[in-house]
Amino acid sequence: MNSGKYVFSQLLDFVNKYEFEKFVKKYNGNHRVRDLNCWNQFIQLFFGQLTSLNSLRDICLCLKAHNNKLYHLGIKSYVNQTTLSRANENRDWQIFADFGQYLIEQIRPLYQNSEISNIELDNEIFALDSTSISCSINLLTWAEGKYSRGAVKVHTLLDLRGSIPAFILVTDGKYHDSNVLDVISFVPDAIYLMDKAYVDFEALYKIHLINAFFVTRAKSSMKYTTVEQNFNIDQNTGLRADKTVELTVVKSRKLYPEKIRLVEYYDSQNNNYLIFMTNNFEVTALEIAYLYKNRWQIETFFKWIKQNLSIKKFWGHSSNAVKTHIWIAICTYLIVAYVKKKVKSELSIYQVMQILSISAFDKTPISQLLNGFQINQNVNELQFNLFNEI
Repeated sequence: MNSGKYVFSQLLDFVNKYEFEKFVKKYNGNHRVRDLNCWNQFIQLFFGQLTSLNSLRDICLCLKAHNNKLYHLGIKSYVNQTTLSRANENRDWQIFADFGQYLIEQIRPLYQNSEISNIELDNEIFALDSTSISCSINLLTWAEGKYSRGAVKVHTLLDLRGSIPAFILVTDGKYHDSNVLDVISFVPDAIYLMDKAYVDFEALYKIHLINAFFVTRAKSSMKYTTVEQNFNIDQNTGLRADKTVELTVVKSRKLYPEKIRLVEYYDSQNNNYLIFMTNNFEVTALEIAYLYKNRWQIETFFKWIKQNLSIKKFWGHSSNAVKTHIWIAICTYLIVAYVKKKVKSELSIYQVMQILSISAFDKTPISQLLNGFQINQNVNELQFNLFNEI
């Protein structure tokens, strides 16, 4: 069916242009457009992300060099760097954000049966964290970070079943991590894994009230009194305590009036004593520790996108251009994840991305390209030390 079609053109067959155009129409994205409509802007930037090009200049240079192939790649025509840059600055970034959210809704169900290491729970399990991307405060004046430096933050809620992002928020570097808890729509019965930066008792209590669960690290300054303790624990597993507590500081107790569970764990390998805080009293103490261990997946996700997508150096300076850039990078990741499932490839998303990135001008059918050989995968090759403080 794909005989004679370039791999990049085959990839575009997996992208629903009809749904994309709905968002273009919603935000009037093609108003007074002559040379470069939103769809062609998207696929040219998608080409840049897929092939790991570092700038708009590089994208335009490569496409100009293959000008006679653009039609067969699915690209309407070559444009210069200025036209592409102007589109990034002026086209509403929400077009690409909404399309990214559409892709998330289509792709997450494909991975819903993926296993999570040492976890046998049926709940939806998410990891919440952010990553900072350094930038020049002189060029990106809106992106203020710490210590008079520039930074852009990408806040991510990652579905651990398949490592598919469920929520993305792009802000400046001064936006506090815990503020994102007021923006996310939490799901009942889901489990949310977070680090200490998200210990906001008012927000955590809202999670508790909708019957969702959180697992995070307790701050050393937290004051509490123990009301119940489980002494039937196996210390050979690393567990040291499992107790139910109540907050004693008046302000904290007013914000979170319910009981909280504390699970203490000793990581002998790194000589690290950890205290986990949760509102989940249904699972075992060891499962709480294992749940938090799996938070490493979001660190791996951040490392993956920084190494395999072009987001370390932005393709524009305005807030609109940066958000457009990041959302198209996320869309690229999602499309690759979608293709992997649709062709039933046993390769990892990382491996699929590596193959596709050097095969854009190849004419091999994608299913044959991704299923024509076997690779012994080392599932631990990108894992971080699970209990190290990030």
